[in-house]
Amino acid sequence: MATSGYFWTIQLFKCMAHKFHIPVLGLGFSIDTPLKVAKYGISSVVSIVDDELIERMRAYHTKKRNMIYVPIPKNSHNSRAKRIHCYLNFLDATIKEDFEKLKQLPFEAGNDLCRYFELLPDDSQLKHGYKLMLDYPDGKKKEIFQSILRKRMELGKIDVNIMSKVDRIKHENRNDTADENSDALAALRGFAESSLTSSVVLSAGMNPRLCSYLEHFEDFYPDENNIVKKSIILKVSDFRSAFIQAKFLAKKGLWTTEFRIESGLNCGGHAFATDGYLLGPILEEFKQMKTRMKEELFELYTKALQKKGISRVPLTEYRISVQGGIGTAAENEFLLKHYQLDSTGWGSPFLLVPEVTNVDDDTLNQLANADESDFFLSNASPLGVLFNNFRNSSIEAERKMRIAQGRPGSPCKKKYLCTNTEFTETPICTASRAYQKLKIEHLKKEKLPVAEFEKQLLKVTEKICLCEGLCSSAYQKVGILKPKESKAVAICPGPNLAYFSGVYSLDEMIGHIYGRTDLLEKVKRPNFFIKELELYVNYLATEINLLMEGYTEKKRNQLIRFKEELFRGIDYYKFLFREFTRKEQRFEGRFYQSLLDAESRLRQLSI
Repeated sequence: MATSGYFWTIQLFKCMAHKFHIPVLGLGFSIDTPLKVAKYGISSVVSIVDDELIERMRAYHTKKRNMIYVPIPKNSHNSRAKRIHCYLNFLDATIKEDFEKLKQLPFEAGNDLCRYFELLPDDSQLKHGYKLMLDYPDGKKKEIFQSILRKRMELGKIDVNIMSKVDRIKHENRNDTADENSDALAALRGFAESSLTSSVVLSAGMNPRLCSYLEHFEDFYPDENNIVKKSIILKVSDFRSAFIQAKFLAKKGLWTTEFRIESGLNCGGHAFATDGYLLGPILEEFKQMKTRMKEELFELYTKALQKKGISRVPLTEYRISVQGGIGTAAENEFLLKHYQLDSTGWGSPFLLVPEVTNVDDDTLNQLANADESDFFLSNASPLGVLFNNFRNSSIEAERKMRIAQGRPGSPCKKKYLCTNTEFTETPICTASRAYQKLKIEHLKKEKLPVAEFEKQLLKVTEKICLCEGLCSSAYQKVGILKPKESKAVAICPGPNLAYFSGVYSLDEMIGHIYGRTDLLEKVKRPNFFIKELELYVNYLATEINLLMEGYTEKKRNQLIRFKEELFRGIDYYKFLFREFTRKEQRFEGRFYQSLLDAESRLRQLSI
């Protein structure tokens, strides 16, 4: 290589981030994922719902690294925010330290420094530079090349997730909307006052009180260097709600840096069935409306900053990403290119990667050997929202055992999901033993027919304790489960996990995402758009059956609109098929026939 060409190359290539992120996985499954992947430039999301889990994981990791651990008692002042703040600061400092150590390693095959570059997507300019360096002769110029490579390396983000609606107010006056110690507000305070430069992912709808509380923290505004240290990501399921939330924030001088679009029924965790809106048309609308939305938001944002006396206006671009049900490199690349997305989210498949997530051995073995029938939509969540459930989870076995023993329900210790006041003045959780006992006694007094009583009984007793169940696996994985704590594990993988059979390394999973290998090579699997459509048709069929049991005109009209929206989505996919059939072989064969099959089934559903 000529010297001039060498310098031209190293000056032009820029660090290219990974094309994917790892979304939040339950409570405990990804609670320390950044410690494992951020040093490789991979961004991930940590749930900050459970401060008890967070405190125990901080204790575990600080002691493991021979660091001083100072506990924060639960009953101490501002304990929830302090626990979250200290854990995030620990993650920030520790990961930066690990990253600096990694950068100082020699470029030797097989070590973590080379692994950083090998994991990058093949079209990354930084990876191109790395490969050029490997081919370059030893000497001073190679050392300069290596130095530049080290400087261009970037850490993955340590983002945090707050479920907006999980916002219990613990004070006696539950109507006090200014209470800054509610669960969501205290969690936000812990993040906002931490040392992180990252984003908060707001999910599960809009909480005006929480969004207004963002205004209190200067890190969400541009500093003297025009840098916004803390950013806002909205996890959304349709364009309209995304625009409404972003405008609400913009009017307060808060910029939304990313819209993270999630497939409604084809994701992990809670499943929020939209009004029949399918992922393809949603992404198309975001693509078509991007310029208009940016202009409108920018006008609102700058006016709000001016009112606050802030003359600085930072770079106001926003990213669009998608997650939920993506299974192959071809699907991943199609989404990025056709809809002009900035990244994709890969969640559930990483449950099969032990070096990334906290899944205990028994659950991991069950997941690795599961098939489609083992994953189902349930009403198991106390939040009253559909929940992606795993039939072979140990918490399901525990739930059935308690029913058989005549003691349905779970002890309620953490009380994060206490929202029901049907029988009590103080809210209690519908998965709790206390609630289920009261509800069953009420049902018995109603003298229902046997079949109806059994049906209502199942609705009551199918609820599971997510507060404990979504943490247990992490405690078992790292060996900090207390003697009297339940080993029952709740897990909420998306249905897409059924097609992954095995336990994988980080390198294998990333290789699959980028098309360097194919973990599903011999697996018969529907296109992810088709899978989501099938889930929605199944959901509609279930809702129609429920309508027969409790008819209302309002519900009937809602289902009619739902069905019409699905037909519009199918028409969009037909257009997509026609547009790409000539150029993209992946749209041939099973995609179109499966689309027609789903359309035929939808026509047969009579409302």
